[in-house]
Amino acid sequence: MSEKIVGAHHDSGLQGAARTAASRLLFATDIWSGAPSPPPAAEPPPVSPPTRTPDPVAQGPAPALVVTTPAPVAHGQVRSEQWPVRKLSLALQGGGTFAAFTWGVLERLLEEPTIEIDTISGASAGAINALLLASGFAEGGREGARARLSRFWIRLMHEASFRSLMLIGGFSPAGSSVAFGPTLRSGQFDPFDLDPLRQALSRDINFAALCDAKCPKLLIAATRIRDGQQQIFRNEAISADVALASTCPPLVHCAVEIDGEGYWDGGFGGNPPLLRLAQETTTSDLLLIQVTPARDNYVPITLAAIDRRLDQIAANAALNTEIAAIEWAQSNAAPALRLSRIAAEDSVDGLAQRSSADLGRGFIRLLHRSGREAAGRWLGQGTVGTEAQCALTAAEPALL
Repeated sequence: MSEKIVGAHHDSGLQGAARTAASRLLFATDIWSGAPSPPPAAEPPPVSPPTRTPDPVAQGPAPALVVTTPAPVAHGQVRSEQWPVRKLSLALQGGGTFAAFTWGVLERLLEEPTIEIDTISGASAGAINALLLASGFAEGGREGARARLSRFWIRLMHEASFRSLMLIGGFSPAGSSVAFGPTLRSGQFDPFDLDPLRQALSRDINFAALCDAKCPKLLIAATRIRDGQQQIFRNEAISADVALASTCPPLVHCAVEIDGEGYWDGGFGGNPPLLRLAQETTTSDLLLIQVTPARDNYVPITLAAIDRRLDQIAANAALNTEIAAIEWAQSNAAPALRLSRIAAEDSVDGLAQRSSADLGRGFIRLLHRSGREAAGRWLGQGTVGTEAQCALTAAEPALL
């Protein structure tokens, strides 16, 4: 398996025309594709050492982008001007217990004193990780955030209960129907009482601290039942009810009512909210942490396996829609935007065959450790790949 990191690199020294061209390329291309197909672009001539006679083949108009590096890098890659990035916004995908991978990524990022987290968007379990990090950071800085995440996931792992799964949206609609059988399908199931969950969230998250000036900006998603639209809750509006709404599987949870509106799991409308993050962040570096597998080499034949795969496809379809919206909505704005992704499936073999309701200690520890290692590789990479020397970047370093 391999870790895929995909980004868009923008050189602050580019002239206006080059900047516009790079922007058009970024948003006209499927940036998450394993084999992007950017429009043809003139290949820049190689930069020759001063002591050598210029190669006649290299003569012509000056290239739009010239990158010099202190040391050679692999073919098709350019050195990032500033790595690790100084300011970063995060998009945290939900996916039940798979979000323990995100715990590992966040823990590793918090160990980098040069990285400042600007804005965090999240849905379902991604929202819980975002709230844990933000409230812990507001109260105790980096160590406070790491301790809050660790305490929550360790408790979840040791409790290994139905209530624990409800705290992180561990049962999807399809998975719930398999787990509880025809009772759910006939509509005779009494949804799970939310009060114990609300108390558990209030124990681990100080919602008042989310309004502190030191707290990162938050964009927490829930889905309005009335019209099926995504609702984004920001710091001042976030409560235990908002957290419950974002992690609310409709066939197991009661719908969560906030200001007269009923809400279900935020993953239906955008998992995670990426478009809104790109619009509201103040930094050019966005990191998507994707925990729901996009790939599966096996064709499912059992009901449980079919439902699991359908859930994975649906979760990532919403994410792909968000990416397409960014491409179209900002194609003429020429933003200096760099998008990166750390995907759990690139680090955990066979993840598509695992259940997001698995609370086994060994599995949670594996996810956490894999997240830390993947984040370490991302931080230490220092290079981002390039296609045809354009702003679009992609790299797939071998997994250790």
